[in-house]
Parts: sequence; C-alpha cells; structure tokens
Amino acid sequence: MAGDMSEKTALRRHLLAARTLLTSEDVEKAAAVLADIALKLPELRRARTVAAYVSVGTEPGTRALLDALRARGVRVLLPVLLPDNDLDWAAYEGAERLVRARRGLLEPSGPHLGVDAVLEADTVLLPGLAVDARGMRLGRGGGSYDRVLARFVRAGADPHLVVLLYANEVVERVPEEPHDHPVHAVVTPDVTLRFRPFHGLMA
Repeated sequence: MAGDMSEKTALRRHLLAARTLLTSEDVEKAAAVLADIALKLPELRRARTVAAYVSVGTEPGTRALLDALRARGVRVLLPVLLPDNDLDWAAYEGAERLVRARRGLLEPSGPHLGVDAVLEADTVLLPGLAVDARGMRLGRGGGSYDRVLARFVRAGADPHLVVLLYANEVVERVPEEPHDHPVHAVVTPDVTLRFRPFHGLMA
C-alpha cells in the first residue's frame, strides 16, 4: 500500500510538471480538439445529464465542451467542493454564472442539489492526471471523486466514466489501490481508448 502511494505521488509530480510546460496556446488548441472529439462520443451524444467539471490552469480544457453540451439541451452538473472534500453539485448555467472557489476552482453559483444529484448522470467526465491500459485513473489525490465513484457503487448506478487527457498522460500503468475504479473511456487529442464496449444509456 505504501509503495503504491509513493508511486502515485511520484507519477503525479512528473505529470503535473509536464503540464506546467504547456503554453496557453497549447491548452487552447488541445481543448478545441478534445471538445470536437468528445462531442461525437456516443457516451456524450446520447446523454441527457452529464456530470462534468470546469477545467482550470493547464488541465485539459472542458469549457468549450460544457457550452456545447448545454447548447444541445443536455443538463450539465458541476461539482461544488465541500469542506470535507466531498462534492455537492449544481447546474451549469453558463460561464457568467461561475464563481471563484477554494483551491482556484470555478463553481456554479446556482442552488446546490446535494451530493446524490450526481446519481442522475448518464455520463461523468472525471478529472485526472493519467489513465493506463486497464482504464485505471490517477487523480490528484484529494479523494473527492473516490467518494463519487463509491456513491455510484452503493446506489447500483452505472454511468459512463470518461476522462479527458493529453496524449502523454495515457501511461503503461497507474499504481492501483483497493478503492480505485476503472474508467470506461479516455479521450486525448490523438486517440480515444475504450475499456468496455458502449452499452447504451441506462433506463
């Protein structure tokens, strides 16, 4: 366990350092390509409700994707970080309704819907730093999305789990812990990888 934790920490440092080298132009170009590819995925094309997040800094960009989903009439839920690092949720109502929050995050200013609102999502866009060939995701280590994924398991929910990354962030192996859950697809500007077949939307 300790070995996996130290491996995760080292991999996080390496990947975050690589992201710091990206220019704003690099980030914008990648975001446009990612949005174009992601919008064509059946996981997003057929979704009625998508849980996503607002990218900040040099994260793979989601903002164009959020606006395009909303323009399609998709209900987009965004996380609101709680003091205990769990996630509440609120509807995305446009970039002008986002406010600055803790840790440099941007969050919707509308009514909070509760931690279980995410269970209504057909597809979840998860932030991450890496995904490996098995679909195992490396997050930032805060544990917020571990709670979200555990909530799905407890509820018997099975939304599509998708991660947007840069090409170099698809790695050979992500150190795995017992609570980790594989994702179902990863999208980079260069390739889309699926770790289970698309099975349509839940009823």
